[in-house]
Amino acid sequence: MPQEFTVIKKNILIVDDHPFIIQGYKNAITRYRPTEYEFLIDQAKDCQSGYEVIVNPESPSFDIAFLDISMPAYVEKGILSGEDLAIVLMERMPKCKIVLLTMFTEKLKINTILKNINPNGLIIKNDLTFDELLFAFDRVIKNEKYYSQSVLEMLSQMQHVPIEIDQFDKKILFQLSKGTKVADIPQYVPISSSAIKRRMEDLKVLLELKDRSDEELVKVAKSKGLLL
Repeated sequence: MPQEFTVIKKNILIVDDHPFIIQGYKNAITRYRPTEYEFLIDQAKDCQSGYEVIVNPESPSFDIAFLDISMPAYVEKGILSGEDLAIVLMERMPKCKIVLLTMFTEKLKINTILKNINPNGLIIKNDLTFDELLFAFDRVIKNEKYYSQSVLEMLSQMQHVPIEIDQFDKKILFQLSKGTKVADIPQYVPISSSAIKRRMEDLKVLLELKDRSDEELVKVAKSKGLLL
């Protein structure tokens, strides 16, 4: 008698605001070892619909989630990006493997993502091809980490160069050092209050000061030469 194989079912979540990208992911996933796996795929198009799928008690427990980082926000719930969705997913489904996809190529942002989320996969979209996606999926489903080539190059550079921050971060730190209230910083730095708060959080993660005070942020930034 021919040997029978048990097909392994995996629940997949894809959240991206570009329908053609979702379709590309689905095409790649369904071609991965079709005789061994059956993939049940749920999809969402933005932070709100992604959040609703994740918290829906009728949703399955997802095995792997692909989350775009830059998507329309769900302001009412404070879900501003795929990073925030990843945190919700980690809390509700801690066994779910998370793959984040982004157009960001700033070292600070990549470093913050890795420290905050520590995803199973991190892919710069410019690196993405059909074969690359299949390779990434293979690594993640085998409980291995996958970082795309650009991420690996940035990590290598960060090991050999000093910490770098941009002009907005420097201006925010300068205003904090002068004692300017966070709510008043937009008068001096031309970005929104929410963007300023997010940058301050990212700086604290970068400097290993998560959940510490703004005063400590300024002190450490000065000690590392980030604030003159």
